[in-house]
Amino acid sequence: MKIGILQLDLTVGDFSGNSLKIQQAYERVVKAGAKLVLAPELGLCGYPPRDLLNREDFVQAHDRSLRQLAAKTGPVPLLIGGVEKFKGKDGRPLHNAAFLLHQRKVRVVARKALLPTYDVFDEDRYFEPGGDSQPIRIGEMRVGVTICEDIWNDEEVWPVRRYRRDPVRELTKKGIDLLVNLSASPWNIGKERTRYRLLREVALRSKIPVVQVNAVGGNDELVFDGQSLAVGRKGGVLAQGAAFGEQSWVVDLDGKEAKPEWAAEEEQVFRALVLGTRDYLQKCGFREVVLGLSGGIDSALTAVIAAEAMGPDKVLGVAMPSRFSSEGSVQDAEALAKRLKVRYLKIPIENSFQSVLASLAPARGGKSGGLTEENLQSRLRGVILMAISNETGRLLLTTGNKSELAVGYCTLYGDMCGALAVIADVPKTMVYRVAQWVNRAREIIPKSSIEKAPSAELRPDQTDQDSLPPYEELDRILESYVVNDGSIQAMAKKGISKKIAQEMVRKIDLSEYKRRQAAPGLKITTKAFGVGRRMPIAQAFDPRGAASMRIPIKTREG
Repeated sequence: MKIGILQLDLTVGDFSGNSLKIQQAYERVVKAGAKLVLAPELGLCGYPPRDLLNREDFVQAHDRSLRQLAAKTGPVPLLIGGVEKFKGKDGRPLHNAAFLLHQRKVRVVARKALLPTYDVFDEDRYFEPGGDSQPIRIGEMRVGVTICEDIWNDEEVWPVRRYRRDPVRELTKKGIDLLVNLSASPWNIGKERTRYRLLREVALRSKIPVVQVNAVGGNDELVFDGQSLAVGRKGGVLAQGAAFGEQSWVVDLDGKEAKPEWAAEEEQVFRALVLGTRDYLQKCGFREVVLGLSGGIDSALTAVIAAEAMGPDKVLGVAMPSRFSSEGSVQDAEALAKRLKVRYLKIPIENSFQSVLASLAPARGGKSGGLTEENLQSRLRGVILMAISNETGRLLLTTGNKSELAVGYCTLYGDMCGALAVIADVPKTMVYRVAQWVNRAREIIPKSSIEKAPSAELRPDQTDQDSLPPYEELDRILESYVVNDGSIQAMAKKGISKKIAQEMVRKIDLSEYKRRQAAPGLKITTKAFGVGRRMPIAQAFDPRGAASMRIPIKTREG
């Protein structure tokens, strides 16, 4: 059998646009010989719809669009994920379902059984889990239909399983010739390899081909990578979808199996951030961006991503030097702008800085210097960038990385101003790796921006390491404490200084209130700040075992 795979970039709530895109792609693969066509989980309404699912008019619009799309189908069936009203007396009002559209008719053929409630997922909030699923017949083949999470509970792959049920094993025991999976699986580093392991295990154990269609595109902070897969009976790859791009094509289940191929981590991170940035802007109705260019590596990488996502002519970079800005940093900012061919402005903040200091003098009682003046510079830059955004209609991008955001090494209403935090989930060590990848063929990001000691340049001779440990050590702490929920004792066993771990953990916890006010950031790791990590602000638990958790800290991050 030949299977059509519709790896599409779909927008939440755009029923007419999504329906047209699905219809056109369906017609293309049918002409190419497909006998069954697969589209992603919740493909018609886009994923994740979140609390739009609570709106009756949203569900009604979904049902109308589903019927209209079904009216465009002929003898080749289309399997697509969608929303079904739950008909039971007790339970949540909806199912996350798979619909078979065929000869103008609509039929539910599967309901998602495993509803994820971890990390960014909250499906139990909206959906009732599906019950026992039966194979369907397509031509001469008995096909088992699963939806995304239903394949993520294989006991051969996961040492600790989240669910008691395994819908895949339930289906294979009933006798199927093919397993398909409709998916909207957001990407994080290494996700594509994990998906392949899952599909390969099923194919080898059951001796059947497994075909997964995955969504692609950015919706808010989530980035979907596509990379749909068809795995043969021997565990090899029959077809592999494009990474971070739309693709509709036909795979022959009797084709030759091969080894999977994936790009390097640095390239995948870059492509994910470009796609997430482009889709966030376009789906929110923006076409141009503005960002501050400090001459440092973070703003440089953000500018490269923005230029790649939107085109250089849509990007405005603004340098805002103060008395503490080095000449080299200003030159690096200008050099980057020239290499990228983006628009560039230089707006010094010294006069504004002096004026505000004079106005504040009575309130400061004759004091000078200190954190107040450091943060004031950052906030003046935020005011300038927001004013440009207001004046030009450009979306403001923030440029802080995950390591800084974790410990609060950023200024509220200053460098945190903006509508999208492009690299907020990229640890500093990965920022360096991706920057080196950007420069793999020629120098785009100035070499000095990569090699010089990172600095906020808010006081004389300042460097980040005045307040923080080396980023290699800090990122190890973040991986242990934030991503893996590890203890200080666990970090010490891994060779991390207990004293430094205690200090950084305290900063991470005390900076929660700042992260709540941060712009949404594109997720590329297994656990990002924001919707996937839900920590209380007003709390007194101290992982250091001390009693001073609630005493504020005074650093540049204040």
